[in-house]
Amino acid sequence: PSWRSLGPAVTPTSPHSGLAGSGVFWNESQHCRLLAPEQLQLCRRHLEVMPSIVRAARRTQQLCQQSFADMRWNCSSIQRAPSFGPELLTGTREAAFVHALAAAAVAQGIARSCASGELPLCSCGPGPSEPPAPGSRWGGCGDNLSHGLQLGAAFTEGPARAGTAAAPGLRAVNRHNGAVGRAVLSDSLDTRCKCHGVSGSCSVKTCWKGLPDLGEIASDLKSRYLAALKVTHRLVGPRKQLIPKEGDARPVTEMDLVYLINSPDYCTPNPQLGSLGTQDRPCNRSSVGSDSCDLLCCGRGYNTYTEEVQERCHCRYRWCCSVVCRRCRRSLERHVCK
Repeated sequence: PSWRSLGPAVTPTSPHSGLAGSGVFWNESQHCRLLAPEQLQLCRRHLEVMPSIVRAARRTQQLCQQSFADMRWNCSSIQRAPSFGPELLTGTREAAFVHALAAAAVAQGIARSCASGELPLCSCGPGPSEPPAPGSRWGGCGDNLSHGLQLGAAFTEGPARAGTAAAPGLRAVNRHNGAVGRAVLSDSLDTRCKCHGVSGSCSVKTCWKGLPDLGEIASDLKSRYLAALKVTHRLVGPRKQLIPKEGDARPVTEMDLVYLINSPDYCTPNPQLGSLGTQDRPCNRSSVGSDSCDLLCCGRGYNTYTEEVQERCHCRYRWCCSVVCRRCRRSLERHVCK
């Protein structure tokens, strides 16, 4: 993916890089040179934005792994950035999700950094054009979505437009999926309000436009991942377009995630396909979902282990003012794929 060159910045080894917390110091000579050529120029022109982008890359990693924790492909390979496996470099359904989430994360991160005053060249988002609801007024400081979308697209899609290493079809799919991520983010902008009044009466509300937590965006994109369309990149009229591979499939819309090749089943290790297999993965014997032992273990069966754990029990309130508990032991069954 075009953002994979953020990998070294996401997991810096230098104690002086300042990337560990939110008060990030970005050193141009140390970090900009790690990026793709088109990103390098943006980094130098907008150095102050880079901490927001690094945080977005970290958040993308976290949410991808959370979103797929109970599936055969659990997004563990994203931790190897920038050395991704084939499943994230070849136009798969999984790559579609990661491209979309990364694009949304970068745009959201910039939009919020504008509103928080972290960035000198932007501030709060523009006030809504529609009149406020009765009993409320526009105010506060809304997330600057337009700036986040514009600069985020320049950063995440620049290499995809200019690059020559990837096939045109793969570049088109990556651009499309990045645009889907930003479109889902745009649609999520909603009204947030704060009450004012005597004793919390909320006689007047101050409202602004804000973006939700990125976890909501990841959940939406996960649904689109499950319904993604397989496409081909071919000439239609004067230009090439992404067309559904299956003739009876519905047309591709701007909100559909798309992919070029089928993914492996991820049941057995296959480095050439980016599959790590599911051996030794914990599974849920009582589940009927994707984390069930039947599905996750791919029919190979599972081993059951008994584990003894300690936990607090028989808790009671002691006047004043503490809760006193005993320590109890109990046995837990763990199930692991063969």
